[in-house]
Amino acid sequence: RRGDLDDPTPLLPSPPRTTNPLSPLRRNTAAMGVDIETTKPGDGVTFPTPGQRVTAHYTGTLLDGSKFDSSKDRGQPFQFTIGEGQVIKGWDVGMMQMSVGQHAKLTCTPDFAYGPRGFPPVIPPNSTLVFEVELLGVK
Repeated sequence: RRGDLDDPTPLLPSPPRTTNPLSPLRRNTAAMGVDIETTKPGDGVTFPTPGQRVTAHYTGTLLDGSKFDSSKDRGQPFQFTIGEGQVIKGWDVGMMQMSVGQHAKLTCTPDFAYGPRGFPPVIPPNSTLVFEVELLGVK
């Protein structure tokens, strides 16, 4: 089943768009948006831009720490194109603030994740999501 930890399908489809997915990053976790906490710096030079394809490893958890998805568990990095609505808004916006090689914790408020509908049965409505992300490459 989609969403099970042993399902090879990534769990990051984009919710319906209601706003520009590339609006400015907000760094205050109390506000709506995405907060980025760098755990290992990247090259500081190669930042993804709209239209580029990124490759990343990630583990996604709810605020209580329960894991809902991980590319590492599947043994295959996740790829998507920036700015095309293929992922949640927090990823489109957050990844553009990261450079290749960077490891970071992205904390996405519900409006930058799955919002009031969630992603049943794995992600409850209005959930703040936390992703441990490693940006592996940009093309």
